[in-house]
Amino acid sequence: MGMVDSIYLIERESMKESVLHALDGRIKLILLTIIIVYAVFSTQIIVLVVLEAYLLILIYLSKISFKTAFKRILILLPFSIFIIAFQPFIHPGDVIYQLPFDINVTYQGLMFAALLFSRIIVTLTSIILLSSISPMQEVVQSFRKLGMPRDFSMILSLMIRFLFLFYDELKKINNAQASRNFDIFNKNTSYMWRLKQIGFTVMMMFLRSYERGESIYLSMLSRGYSDKSQLYSSLNRKIGRPEYFFVAITILLVLTLQFLAIFIFPQIGLVGIKIT
Repeated sequence: MGMVDSIYLIERESMKESVLHALDGRIKLILLTIIIVYAVFSTQIIVLVVLEAYLLILIYLSKISFKTAFKRILILLPFSIFIIAFQPFIHPGDVIYQLPFDINVTYQGLMFAALLFSRIIVTLTSIILLSSISPMQEVVQSFRKLGMPRDFSMILSLMIRFLFLFYDELKKINNAQASRNFDIFNKNTSYMWRLKQIGFTVMMMFLRSYERGESIYLSMLSRGYSDKSQLYSSLNRKIGRPEYFFVAITILLVLTLQFLAIFIFPQIGLVGIKIT
């Protein structure tokens, strides 16, 4: 429930007013995609540190709470830690520590784990920033304007709308269970009985979702929906000076970092060396 609640918080935060919120959705999507792609292919930790600092500046300009942003990153980070944790043991290289059962920790493995961790942090920060300055429907519209197939954009748009609808239905079921003193963590009741109740809840969600989907589809047909309908509003916004400014700054930053990565960073020590 808490993770779904955070979707509402993200949507509310994306409605704030700031210089980044006011940018065209396509520009925000393109710029953050450039940063993510460049971070994924970067082989120097210092490059990723500079990119992360730039993203933190953007978060500050967008009036997003650093505490909230860091919490969201920490929620997503465990999914990647599992992959990072194995790198020091499976990456070949110079052995710096030997564990039982012939398990070795290598220097190259530790460095690659640090590089991978830095890439993930930059990527997650970019995703959190995009979701915090762009409403979900704006992201769909931006994808559509950039050439996403109409059917894909329609499915994505409906998925976003149904996500909140399903949450409302789940909350109704949860409130009904709470009014009957049902607690999934109550150890005084049989584990199998609690598991059966969870199964009933999931089944009820599927049934209510199917019924609601049918009623919504009939409502759409009654309003003239067809397979050629457009389920998003196309805002004919013009690219202005703020968009050109942020495009220039981001591209200049990437080009400068690439120049420094080739000629300067390899000479400054550990964080500047290329990791493969």
